[in-house]
Amino acid sequence: MTMSSAATNATAMSVTRGNRNSGAGVGRRDMSPVLVTLLIDVVAFAVGAYVGDFDFSERVAFVVFGLVGQFLARNHRQRLVLSVLDDAPRLLVAVSVPGLSLMLLPEFGELPPRVPEAVGAALAIIVGGRTLAYAGLRSLRRRGHLTDRAVIVGAGAVGSQLHRIFGEHPEFGIESIGLIDDVPADSSAPLIGHIRDLAEIVQREGVRQVMIAFGPRGEEDLVPVLRGVRLRDIELAIVPRFFELGLAPSGPDVEAVWGVPLYRVRRSALSRWTWPVKRGTDVLVSIAVLIVMAPLLVVLALAVKFSSPGPVLFRQRRVGQGGEQIDVFKFRSMRENQDSDVEWSVSNDPRLTRIGAFMRRTSLDELPQLFNVLRGDMSLVGPRPERPYFVDQFSEEVVGYADRHRLPVGLTGLAQIHGLRGDTSISERARFDNAYVEHWSPWLDLKVALRTLTAVVRDARNGWNADREVDFDDGAEGFEGDRPPG
Repeated sequence: MTMSSAATNATAMSVTRGNRNSGAGVGRRDMSPVLVTLLIDVVAFAVGAYVGDFDFSERVAFVVFGLVGQFLARNHRQRLVLSVLDDAPRLLVAVSVPGLSLMLLPEFGELPPRVPEAVGAALAIIVGGRTLAYAGLRSLRRRGHLTDRAVIVGAGAVGSQLHRIFGEHPEFGIESIGLIDDVPADSSAPLIGHIRDLAEIVQREGVRQVMIAFGPRGEEDLVPVLRGVRLRDIELAIVPRFFELGLAPSGPDVEAVWGVPLYRVRRSALSRWTWPVKRGTDVLVSIAVLIVMAPLLVVLALAVKFSSPGPVLFRQRRVGQGGEQIDVFKFRSMRENQDSDVEWSVSNDPRLTRIGAFMRRTSLDELPQLFNVLRGDMSLVGPRPERPYFVDQFSEEVVGYADRHRLPVGLTGLAQIHGLRGDTSISERARFDNAYVEHWSPWLDLKVALRTLTAVVRDARNGWNADREVDFDDGAEGFEGDRPPG
């Protein structure tokens, strides 16, 4: 790993530590298209329910299903291009949802009468309301209101073109303050800093949007910087390569800005409105499991206590979210070991007690980490935590390793369900962990949890495999990596 890459990883970790749960220090984002369209939809479906002459439960269902349909169709989102014609296909599909959904109510086996009138009224108000609202928003943007400050990464022809477009067409609501690159710009567009300065510029200038128009620098130089910047709750958009050949993606995340496609990257998990769902799920599930398994926890604690001298719980320092060190708890599965912070463990370690081997095989030694989850040190699903000694080593050797600490560490993770535990590749684990961070969703957490349960049951049934660590704690009182250090 180069010194510059190591420095970038350190910078990304410090950005994570300082911006874990807020976008502090960054200018206000223009939320007007989202709020205006949401208000129009509420009015439209309420009027549609009235036109349909439904009873109370039907009216509530019509409005709720209508808003859900709009949400699923991504019709409430940040946008630069305000065009009803662009929205029309998704609007037609979404507005039909509430009428059809009335059939789900137990008192109906078929569509209630006047549903077509209700849907038609709602659609007319939505289309008409958005037409007027978009015209008003574009007018306000042209007069300098409701705009977001932006920087363009890439000083090539495309970056310079984007800067010019935003200057000539204020209706997109973007105030481009300049280009960022490590080479001179292709035009008179202002070059305001180097790529390594991006995080500082975003903070200092109140930037809300970053546009990536690839210049001569490769993706490997941009990815670590952008990962750190995204934690500041900004919008990130990318000009697809070879878009001139028609290779640009399509869908609600792509907007054509005066002929240049911009692909809007999903927001960082920490800044998404769904993030509280993850924390709430962690707390509720942890409490439920601890209550249900309380008798088993007592039995295991007694078994550990009588298996060998030493404490019942094994406490070890690990690196959590943002590089912060946390104490991770497990049932002690070995005889007391004073070298575990720097010593590499192996499968079938002779220090394992009999009850310890059983708990490892069934992953029951991990149960005390549910208290870590309750404290907020960990999540049920996330990158597995590692010891500081090895985090420092891997951060120097493995590109992107430090970036995996952007989210809370977890009991299990995407890497583990793909078999990357024990003596397996650290670089592959880092790739899976970062993929989890970038693509996090409640559904992804559920999928990882279900596959973890399946793997635990399978491994418990098959017994101990001497060639591979089975438990989902890669550290296993001191273990995680491609190879033993040194």
